Amino acid sequence: METQIVYCDETGDDGLNTSSSESFILTSIYMPSNSWQDNYNTIKAFRSELKKEYGFHTSQEMHTKYFLTDKYPYRTYQWTQTQKIEILKKFTLMIASLRLSVINVIIDKTLINTDSYHVLENALTYNIQRIENDSRGDWNFLLITDKGRISPMRKTARAIRAYNPIQSQFGGYFNKPIKNMIEDVLEKDSKESHFIQICDFISYFVHLYYLTRYKKRALPNRVGKLIDKEFVGGVMATLSTNGILNEKASHEKYGLVIYPKK
Repeated sequence: METQIVYCDETGDDGLNTSSSESFILTSIYMPSNSWQDNYNTIKAFRSELKKEYGFHTSQEMHTKYFLTDKYPYRTYQWTQTQKIEILKKFTLMIASLRLSVINVIIDKTLINTDSYHVLENALTYNIQRIENDSRGDWNFLLITDKGRISPMRKTARAIRAYNPIQSQFGGYFNKPIKNMIEDVLEKDSKESHFIQICDFISYFVHLYYLTRYKKRALPNRVGKLIDKEFVGGVMATLSTNGILNEKASHEKYGLVIYPKK
């Protein structure tokens, strides 16, 4: 059986308090193991081009929120706004060229009406369920995440191997345990993983898209100084056009999985 490698990263705070963030986005990318090396080579070549053209060090992590808000270390490069927009466009096109699939789960914390809701655990469960569905039993998968939340993620992944309640169209629930995930959730520092940085890029733009298109809110001030909501929409449209978004994950545009349901 073929194995796919899954990477995930998040945007937002997974606590119930909405003062730090009103939503939590968990993005997963997954690819066949025999595509990993080609994808990696594409990313490495791209980063070399950025070094040559913009001086962007190949070892420098791409942390999208900090890049957009001109925080350290990105401000030390002294790029112009035009150059920063060029870099974002090139990142988007590079990601869209990879052989992989993407699932984005959004937990809108403003819709939660109970103190017992587990934001991270639910977001991970919805991700894994949809990856499992996409496999249709033809491949298994191994999940790698950024450092910091490994304990609850491992606990959740272990639990749904035994008990994974799915709502029936005839009412009630039935148990559909996760069968195709192998090993525990593994941990890797995002600084050492281009693939986790790609999750971060997509996740943050999904956050901006949800904020502007669903919540009808303005972009954060510092982000809005560099890009507008049309640019955000363009990033999402590019990823969609190139077919990497798993748009069967939900009925929402771009396959966005949004919970809790209204």
